[in-house]
Amino acid sequence: MIFSSTLFLFCFLPLLLALYFFSPNRAKNAILLTASLLFYAWGELFYTGLMALSIGSNYIFGRLVDKSQFHKKQFLALGVICNLLLLGFFKYANFIVDNLNNVLAPFALATIELHPVHLPLGISFFTFQAISYLVDVYRTENPAQKNILNLGLYIVLFPQLIAGPIVRYNSVARQLVSRTISLHSFEIGTTRFIYGLAKKLLLANPLAEVADRIFLLPADQVPAVVAWTGILSFSLQIYFDFSGYSDMAIGLGKMFGFTFPENFRYPYIARSLRDFWRRWHISLTTWLRDYLYIPMGGNRRSQLRVTFNLLTVFVLCGLWHGASWNFLIWGLWHGLFLSLERSPFGNALTRSPRIVAHTYTLLVIIVGWVFFRFDALTGAIEYLSSMAGNNGFTNTLYPIQLYVTNEALLAAMIGVILATPLFSVCEKFIQQPTWSSGVAKLGLVLLLLSLSMLKISSGTYNPFLYFRF
Repeated sequence: MIFSSTLFLFCFLPLLLALYFFSPNRAKNAILLTASLLFYAWGELFYTGLMALSIGSNYIFGRLVDKSQFHKKQFLALGVICNLLLLGFFKYANFIVDNLNNVLAPFALATIELHPVHLPLGISFFTFQAISYLVDVYRTENPAQKNILNLGLYIVLFPQLIAGPIVRYNSVARQLVSRTISLHSFEIGTTRFIYGLAKKLLLANPLAEVADRIFLLPADQVPAVVAWTGILSFSLQIYFDFSGYSDMAIGLGKMFGFTFPENFRYPYIARSLRDFWRRWHISLTTWLRDYLYIPMGGNRRSQLRVTFNLLTVFVLCGLWHGASWNFLIWGLWHGLFLSLERSPFGNALTRSPRIVAHTYTLLVIIVGWVFFRFDALTGAIEYLSSMAGNNGFTNTLYPIQLYVTNEALLAAMIGVILATPLFSVCEKFIQQPTWSSGVAKLGLVLLLLSLSMLKISSGTYNPFLYFRF
């Protein structure tokens, strides 16, 4: 079940809202926990037990870390290892076995037989949230949760369960116990949800159709104009797909009284890779910074050690997104440029004209997206070769008009504008407490909702990239 599906919009969400708001306060957490488990079970019934195992084990380890006087670190390490083993088996078992078999095959050694291991939805996100809980308890930022239902709600709360944002335990610990819902906060949440829904359906989906058509072509035969159209469409698609989902998650959280962290802040206006990662998937970036990069020494060591720390963190960031060499290369690519920006090159970049810094940043990001999009390294290299013009600028075999629709062209033009802070300037106007701005806001929300409903009713093409992570 996804947020942009008819089942969620017209059945699950209305019924849950009605039940939630007409129930006493003491029952609200139990209702949300039950609804979250049902939400997850709809797509992953078999793995609902895995979710229960995660809740139970982290509850026990959290209490042990909190109460132990002499073995806090050992209990923390054991709890983190159990979470990582769970993630490692389901996400990386096939990848590891496949690569081991590739090593064994030339020596005529027996290969390892392993049936394909299914990747449970959202496991990367709820595992990181569980680790956040244990570490925050260890650091005494919050006491261990005594109510297992409250901890379960933190781990499986459905708005951010499947694709984030990654919510740190210390940011919602009090909200799990007590939260206030007002008509104003509910209106803010509803508006935010509709904005995200429109991003997903009206911008990301039309761009996804263009990208999917082009990436199905032979990567070594595509002319440059088609190759660039494909990767630029994908660059906008992944931004509006993921930021739209984050907006919907933040909006849903607000409807139920939770305040989730922002996850995107116009990343494509960045003028360096460092700036980009302060704006892109912020909840993941800050998680990696606080729970991995800083404990490794951060930037307080020698330049060589800082480079090692950055490369390690971003290789792991790449592998967090998926078990493939291309994700590893994508992470390494970003880690290399982040390290480079801590050298004299970074000082030169800071002093360079804005257009130069922005162009450099976008080129690095776009080239990285090629590795992110392809499953195989050969395909990514062939596609980069096509982008460089090795197959000519255009050709009659793959004319650009076959792949770009008027709807996608309009989505791209609007998307480029909305990828800048211009929308936030307009939003500040419609947030003003005046009659005219109130009418403008209501009109915009109703228009976006109507167009989104039309989009849902007119087609079934509704992919979501981050479900595979």
